[in-house]
Amino acid sequence: MHVGKKVCGLDPDSEYVELAVEVFAMLADVTRVKIILALRSAGELSVNHLADVVDKSPAGVSQHLAKLRLARMVSTRRVGTTVFYRLTDEHASDLVIDAVKQAEHVVGAPPHHRPERLSG
Repeated sequence: MHVGKKVCGLDPDSEYVELAVEVFAMLADVTRVKIILALRSAGELSVNHLADVVDKSPAGVSQHLAKLRLARMVSTRRVGTTVFYRLTDEHASDLVIDAVKQAEHVVGAPPHHRPERLSG
């Protein structure tokens, strides 16, 4: 591709562009977005607790968590027979938050631009 040439990750020719598209594809699912938001606010949750929060079956949530784990967006901690999931870092959460903020623009005056939100 760019033999011997350093390309910034933010350049259109970057090798990371296709990987970024894969990240967006991973987050292009309602259940996975809800999981990311739930873990963002709770820090760490079991599959059963996440299933309750996102209103899906534990088996379905487990499949989504497996994909998020393969994408290195979540990591695990085991206590006995219970596995707890947490966000690996803040980047997936930041992407979801930015997407929600962008969605707020679609429906009108976004709350994140209101003066009372910006002053706190």
